[in-house]
Amino acid sequence: MDFPPPQDDAPPMASPLAGVVAAFMPRLAEFAFDPGLVAAVDQHAAAVCDTLAASGAQLPTQRTVDREMLTDYVLGFNDVLAEKGWQEPVGYDFATLRLTAICWLVREKDLLAF
Repeated sequence: MDFPPPQDDAPPMASPLAGVVAAFMPRLAEFAFDPGLVAAVDQHAAAVCDTLAASGAQLPTQRTVDREMLTDYVLGFNDVLAEKGWQEPVGYDFATLRLTAICWLVREKDLLAF
């Protein structure tokens, strides 16, 4: 999954986070039908927050994210997926759950608002 690089004069939707939201926001509607999916996405969201905390960007006890930290994470995660030749499946795999969790974090933390 390739996300376009942000440009100085581009609108906010040109960010990698916007690409994740555009691709995975529809999957959040499935929460209403699958409590197991909610739990899996919640675990992935917590893992992303823990990874960002462990990177030294915040105190280990904090579980907050900001747009810049999450954007950096998405760019790195996208690079790994591209190296592996990952294709989005119909169902859920690790990468799909992680990207859905990122989408959920963006929505919950309102990270695309300016």
